Amino acid sequence: MDEKLRTFGAAVNSLMKGKHLSRAQAKELFRQVLLREQPDLQQGAFLAAITAKGATPQEIAGSWEAIYEFDTIKVTPNVSSPLVDNCGTGMDALKTFNISTAASIIAAADGVVMARHGARAITSRCGTIDIIEALGVDVECDVSVVKRSIETAGIGVFNGMSSKVHPTALGRILSQIRFGTILNVAGSMANPALPRFGVRGVYSPSMIAPTLETMRELGYHRAIVFHGKNGPGTKGMDEMSTLGPTTIMELDRKGSISSYFITPEMMGIRLAREEDLLTSGDRESEALRLLRILGGGGGRVEQDIVCLNASPILYMMGRADSLRNGVERARSILENGRGLRKLQDWTRSQSADPAIGASKLQGLIARAGIPA
Repeated sequence: MDEKLRTFGAAVNSLMKGKHLSRAQAKELFRQVLLREQPDLQQGAFLAAITAKGATPQEIAGSWEAIYEFDTIKVTPNVSSPLVDNCGTGMDALKTFNISTAASIIAAADGVVMARHGARAITSRCGTIDIIEALGVDVECDVSVVKRSIETAGIGVFNGMSSKVHPTALGRILSQIRFGTILNVAGSMANPALPRFGVRGVYSPSMIAPTLETMRELGYHRAIVFHGKNGPGTKGMDEMSTLGPTTIMELDRKGSISSYFITPEMMGIRLAREEDLLTSGDRESEALRLLRILGGGGGRVEQDIVCLNASPILYMMGRADSLRNGVERARSILENGRGLRKLQDWTRSQSADPAIGASKLQGLIARAGIPA
């Protein structure tokens, strides 16, 4: 045991000196973390050291490999279309309402098969899993229920902090740290259904390239990664921004990577005010807000950022020929109520008792003032 402690400690020292790990080395060290073969102090030191150094794509891929191999219950949905995931890494400075959830529902309403992987709130007040649960989706179910939902409703979400999805360690580790680490990226990719198409927002501009290169390393066919800024550029978000510019990198089917940026004006969107996009922190209020957006209501500013963040999914999967056209396509889905109907399908499909989820959602729809 002493030798294992010394070897692990030597790897931490190496990281602190700025040296990189191979993919195989990263996998082995993360395996020891996941299986608690190292004391908590060594685990924390390792996560801090690799974060401070800046994780390479090989290191992120190795940590993903460990999570997927040793701590993920795997499923293969029987669907005829490619599986797509979209999520943010969290840990960003701007605590917006749950934009990615609304965007994924819009995409599913347009026929994109969404296999999501999310977490409960850690640094924010309302994480993806928290909001979806408030809307009536069963987030503590077995992965088989999520698989069925993906097959029948075209959308499902795996709870990244549930022992029914990651039985060994991921939830334990994520619940104990309050700073961005390699796990925010690697853990978000440890999706039991293994999608090969992904849209991902990251908490720092420095994470865009490593994240996309990691996705290429892991065998993604297409991927889009971005980081948005507020107007002055002083705060960032793991979403496409309607406050200021968004930096984007894109992986195409040939394995080539391109980079570019967009502004709200380029997408035909007016600049928003920061205060209009922030979360209230109250789960029920945020659930009602999302329902109003999906029902074609809510504020124009809220609709704008949701449609903007649905656009890369629609564009990547061939539903739109550009991001700007993707925004307009997403807007039309909201206006005709297809987003809300897709959410109703989802609550019925991802539930051990469909009547419970449907009843919960229907009560919220009534409270949101959405016409039947």
